[in-house]
Parts: sequence; structure tokens; C-alpha cells
Amino acid sequence: MTMQHVDPDSEFYIGLMSGTSMDAMDAVLVDLGSAFPLQKHQVSIPLPETLRKSLFALCQDGPNEIIRMAKADIQVAEISAQAVSILLKEASIPASDIQAIGSHGQTIRHLPQVGNTLQIGSPSHIAELTGILTVADFRRRDMAAGGQGAPLVPAFHEAVFRHPEKNRVILNIGGIANISILPTAKHIPVSGFDTGPGNALMDYWNQKHQGTRYDLNGSWASCGTVDHALLHDCLSDAYFSRQPPKSTGREHFNAEWFNRFLNKHDSLTPADIQATLMELTAKSIAADIQRYAVDCQELFVCGGGAYNSALLERIAFHLPDISVSSTRSLGLAAEWVEAVAFAWLARQTIHGLPGNLPSVTNAKGQRILGGIYPA
Repeated sequence: MTMQHVDPDSEFYIGLMSGTSMDAMDAVLVDLGSAFPLQKHQVSIPLPETLRKSLFALCQDGPNEIIRMAKADIQVAEISAQAVSILLKEASIPASDIQAIGSHGQTIRHLPQVGNTLQIGSPSHIAELTGILTVADFRRRDMAAGGQGAPLVPAFHEAVFRHPEKNRVILNIGGIANISILPTAKHIPVSGFDTGPGNALMDYWNQKHQGTRYDLNGSWASCGTVDHALLHDCLSDAYFSRQPPKSTGREHFNAEWFNRFLNKHDSLTPADIQATLMELTAKSIAADIQRYAVDCQELFVCGGGAYNSALLERIAFHLPDISVSSTRSLGLAAEWVEAVAFAWLARQTIHGLPGNLPSVTNAKGQRILGGIYPA
């Protein structure tokens, strides 16, 4: 393997992200030596179905949780290290050129109401297997300071996407959807929060009835008709009316949650239910943008949901005065933004810089996030 010549001004970091969709481990190599991140290479490794099932099960109460978590902790670390190895080989860059890995870890519980959260994927094992210093466990430091621990990416969004003349919102649609509100005025702090379900419920229903992990381009949902009674019942959940700061996850918005509402509407076709779930995601996102980002001019979408064209059409329908496009138009492909963000957060930690925004998480102040695990 021929190694690339490295510019002395380069700062190479690797970001690892699997997210609430739990479909793959994303690894991105990014040069953070300049103001705007330069994405150099990326890989995505699908999570084995057995591991996915284990992770989904760990999001809710069940028997032998500690033993099952301990096994999954190592498995997530191993696939993380595998992704790093493939990434470096394909990019022709040695591990010694990497400053650090920023590993988000796989969230299995997010419990802001008790001040804790849990992301597994042993960073000690990642550091040992890759030979690269690893930064992980980003969320709990913010929580220790009284914050929600999420979302953390608004700090990155502010650093790279804030515009002096355009009021922007960055929308990430993973399993859960979150927004970062980026006003032009510097004296107005950035805000952001989880709006509710993103892809999680749609993916669950699609897997159950179509046998695939997601509804490509929302084509199946587009065949159905929204049931407004079911939609109204779902939107009656207290989370949607709760004031930010707020964050959530699969421990709230999951199949059990949805089936409680669905049981009252047993005459609907599966396609109509999928259409209703897509509308739930679109309408809850749009309602929060209208409520909390009234001056928004531009909406840029990232995450897997950015590739669901039917979903984006529904969001745009509910936000007729706002331009809607992908973060690709800003220089970062939609599917890699979060992985790049955790590479950036690792750099913040290594340089002794804060990674949270108290205006987003409600922490007592800015904090240096994460634990450092030397190689």
C-alpha cells in the first residue's frame, strides 16, 4: 500500500457514528486543519442482523441486561475498529497520522430525566485494536453539568454552517430527528433539540411489512393515505408540546409506543399507516421550526432521512416559505455530517476546548466533553 503525502498543516481525525437507526457503522476520515472540515474518505459497514437485534432489545427492559450489554459493548467496539482499519487501508493513510478517533458509541438508553445516558462500544477496545487515541462518552459530561447531553451536533453546526446573512436551520434525520437553529445575529445564541421520531418508526413498520430496513425514497409511504385521526393521537404525546431544551430516543419513541395508538385504529392498511408515520415525522419537525425558528430562511437536511425524497417533500409542504435542501450544497454530504461532527468534537477535547452549547442542552456552562483513551 502506497501511503499518501501528508500536508504538514493537516490534522487528521476519524469520526465513528452508528446512530439511532442502528443500521451501519459509519467511519469518516476528515482533515480538521482548516476552518472548514475536509472530508478525505469514508466507509460504512452494515451492522450484523444479530447485533442489531441485540442493540434494539437493549433499548428496553429485559432479562440478563448487564450480560447482554457487556457482549454487545465489545461487538460494537470490534466493528468500530474494523471500520477504522478499512478506512485507513482505502485512504492509504497510516494509523500514526491520525490525531484521534471520535467515537459516538451506540446509544442504548438516553435518560435525561435521571441525568444519565449510555453509549456502548468500549473505547478501550477501540484504542487497543486500532492503535489510535480514542475519545468517547461525550454526552455524560454535559449531563453532569445539568444538561440534556443532547443534541451535541449544534456546536459543530454553528462552527461550520452558521451564515452572517441567512437564518438557517440544520435538520438531522436519523432514527430521531433534531434541529439546530442558527440565527445570523451573533448575540442570539444557537438553540436546538430533538423534535421527535425521524426514521425510527417508519423503519420499524417497513421492516415488519416490507422486509427491508427502510422505505427507499418513501415510495411505499407515498402509496398510502394519511389517517388524520391516528396522526392526531400520536401528536398528542406530551413530548411534542414540551418546551426545549429536550432530547429523546428509542426508549420513548418505539414500536410499543406506536402500537398503543395503533390499537385504536385497526382498520387501516399497512401502507396508510406508513404514510401516517411519515407525516408524523414531517409535521412534528415542521411545527417546531415554525414555533422556534420563525425567521428561518434556509433549511438544510442531513442524516439518512435526507435521502427520503417523499419525506422532504412533506416537510417542504409544511414550510412553504423556507428553502429546503441537503447539506451537500454546503460542502458536506448528508449521510456523513454526524460522523464528521464527532471527529470535530474529538478535536475539541484534545485541544481542551468545549464541545457543548448550554443554550442547547441547558448545561450550567460550556464543558470539555468526553473521556480520552490513549492507544
